[in-house]
Amino acid sequence: MSEAKTTTDHAAIRKWVEARQGRPARVKTSGPGGILRIDFGKPEDNLEEISWEEFFRIFDENRLAFLHQERTEGGDLSRFSKFIERDGS
Repeated sequence: MSEAKTTTDHAAIRKWVEARQGRPARVKTSGPGGILRIDFGKPEDNLEEISWEEFFRIFDENRLAFLHQERTEGGDLSRFSKFIERDGS
């Protein structure tokens, strides 16, 4: 796998997700705050689409960072991503 990058920049995250036809979402059963996900392709039954505003509110409140990969080793656009805790800053 090619190198993964971490960011908390809202514009960079949104650009990465939209370039891959993704949508901001959360797990339906996760309560008011929610567990964030990126939904690609056909909407998954266990996810509900949310606004970018709501997505980034939850993202910041939970002090998350976005770990992602731009391209696979083969050079294709990668969809690898996950949410991790921010460093101590």
